[in-house]
Amino acid sequence: MPISMDPFALLSGAVAGGGLFLFFLSLYGLRPRPPKPKRHLAKTLTTRGAVATVAAALVLIITEWPVMAVGTVLLVFAWRGLTGGAAEERDAMYRLEGLAAWTESLRDTIAGAAGLEQAIPSSIRAAAPTLRPHLRAMVDRLHTRMALPDALARFADELDDPSADLVIAALILNSRLRGPGLRDVLGALAVSAREELDMRRRVEAERRATRRSVQIVVITALAFAGLLVVFNPDYVAEYQGYLGQAVLVVVAGLFGAGFAWMRRLARFDKPTRLLMGGGERG
Repeated sequence: MPISMDPFALLSGAVAGGGLFLFFLSLYGLRPRPPKPKRHLAKTLTTRGAVATVAAALVLIITEWPVMAVGTVLLVFAWRGLTGGAAEERDAMYRLEGLAAWTESLRDTIAGAAGLEQAIPSSIRAAAPTLRPHLRAMVDRLHTRMALPDALARFADELDDPSADLVIAALILNSRLRGPGLRDVLGALAVSAREELDMRRRVEAERRATRRSVQIVVITALAFAGLLVVFNPDYVAEYQGYLGQAVLVVVAGLFGAGFAWMRRLARFDKPTRLLMGGGERG
């Protein structure tokens, strides 16, 4: 017989599912991400919260399993992180392509006998849209009499990209030492950035197949479990009752660990930055 929908059963399922989620979170941790605007974050949480509420209510009505309802809420909030990753990698490649173009533009501007302080503002017009706001912010800092090395360090922290650190480190060294050869160094760095961009594109094409496999496995497993519950309830009747719900928590946790492991295979790991916290001085 189906379990009664008393508050104790709902609370037990919520506590069990939340505890299991926190356990795996303590094992794998969370990747640091750049802060998002509060308005965008609130809109995302509101949308996901509404979808999670509706989906959990439907699951609870159909199955009368509190653990399944809690798992549905967690799945909705973790879905993008579980099956995503492509957008983040594409954004990184766009930044790298824009960085290579900006480095070439800066090299050509310096070749026209312009100093670094004059070349950076001139390079804004030809910069990619992803770099233009950060370049304008750096130029504004220079107008407020901030030292060029400190402004460049702030620029590196805003970009938060290992490839950009190589270019900005060369600019910081030149701004302090005022030595020759900056044009040749920028040319070599631009070539290196182009080569890294080609390599990332090849790797992303290979990971696309792995990422698609993760999505197929997740959707197939969830669809199969849902069809069993709806069309063959006798087969899953053992999960009725408090003991069955406890076993379901373990089963769902194992599935979640497997999904997270497959997601890890398709994830883009960002290299360690060369310049860390260099802009905090200013």
